[in-house]
Amino acid sequence: MKEYLKFYIDGAWVDPVTPRTLEVENPATEENFAVISLGSKADADKAVAAAKAAFPSFSQTSVEYRADLLDKIAAGIQKRLPDLAIAISEEMGAPMWLANAAQVPAGMGHFATTAAILRSYKFEELKGTTLLRKEPIGVCAFITPWNWPLNQIACKVAPAIAAGCTMVLKPSEIAPLDAMIFAEILHEAGVPKGVFNLVNGDGAGVGSVLSSHPDVDMVSFTGSTRAGVLVAQAAAPTVKRVAQELGGKSPNIVLPTADLTKAVSSGVMAMMTNTGQSCNAPSRMFVQKDQHDQALAIAKATAESVKVMMPAEASPGAIGPISNGNQFQKVQDLIQKGIEEGATLVAGGPGRPEGFNKGYFTRPTVFGNVTNDMTIAREEIFGPVLCILPYNTVDDAVAMANDTVYGLAGYVQGPEKEANAIANRIRAGQIQVNGARPDFSAPFGGYGQSGNGREWGEHGFEEFLEVKAVIGYAAA
Repeated sequence: MKEYLKFYIDGAWVDPVTPRTLEVENPATEENFAVISLGSKADADKAVAAAKAAFPSFSQTSVEYRADLLDKIAAGIQKRLPDLAIAISEEMGAPMWLANAAQVPAGMGHFATTAAILRSYKFEELKGTTLLRKEPIGVCAFITPWNWPLNQIACKVAPAIAAGCTMVLKPSEIAPLDAMIFAEILHEAGVPKGVFNLVNGDGAGVGSVLSSHPDVDMVSFTGSTRAGVLVAQAAAPTVKRVAQELGGKSPNIVLPTADLTKAVSSGVMAMMTNTGQSCNAPSRMFVQKDQHDQALAIAKATAESVKVMMPAEASPGAIGPISNGNQFQKVQDLIQKGIEEGATLVAGGPGRPEGFNKGYFTRPTVFGNVTNDMTIAREEIFGPVLCILPYNTVDDAVAMANDTVYGLAGYVQGPEKEANAIANRIRAGQIQVNGARPDFSAPFGGYGQSGNGREWGEHGFEEFLEVKAVIGYAAA
């Protein structure tokens, strides 16, 4: 049993004020393999006090100093890549190939991208006789999820350090170990004491304390829309800035003029990546009704080619388990709901895949003949489950795509000019055309109940800045 019983506060590893532990489960084996401490209000208060004390000096450091810190952290992640990949695989079930190829490199990418942005960013601009000055917002609280744990930590911590902010991180108690290694990396990189602090805990014990804390100037949360509402409510009395990256039910419109085989097969594979546990997963595929049956045949063959394997031995493209038991049961219940509501089960279905009698493994599942009022088309499933919806006209597809409370991401497949025109009509924060790869410099965030604010790139960096107008700075 691995033990991670201390918190990182004010540049040192310290014991919790009141000892209370939680065992961390490996979702592939359903066995506990590590133990962490759960923090309390007293621990959160200590961490916030450390961040508050560090802010006056760190906020005045030079751009080059902070950019160099980001470079050192990126190098540290590269150095510890094997350790981070193992931690992520064990704590949330990512196949080792995915942990090595995407989960850890994504975190590293945010630091490299942010360092480049910082070195060229203009913090001051003269408008007539008025100086517009960008300054760090202050003490930040970060509450991060279990599905892309290091990525979601990095895309908050990197721009916060770049801006000159100080911070307290509460990682997911389901996937906390990569965050502990990350804290070691920041310590080794020479991040000044109090700038970065880490307290493990649950939402009630630590998350709500940070969200409502009067000395926290900004809270950035990634997770479910339900939890995001609670964070915003807790933050409201202190009128702090709240940035949220929440749920999604992202549409993938396959135009009638698209290469159907390529579009459908790539859409299925994109949905299955990370076992479907991505908030921007293309979970609703829209196909012209005359092509629907052909699309189902392609989707069936593709889904059935996806291997479900133990994370440590998974081959590239294979998927691992759902990250925890509660989520596994939710996915199973929603698959059953899809059958009960009359969707056509094309591939997969309820229960574990053949050969698995334990672990939170789920069959790659595809539903056809889905209508936009079905539960599986409305709710975020967060598992390897794809819904295929037939449409009459492209205008109908766009209308159905936008008929959702969410608006995190969208996808379009088809000839470039036509696809770009449709991309402009989808109400979502990020649209990928014809399978474009992720861009760390592009803003990531959503419309509607998918959240507020943006992460990644320059827009994500600016979330951590306040604007000051110095009137009369220059002579008329």
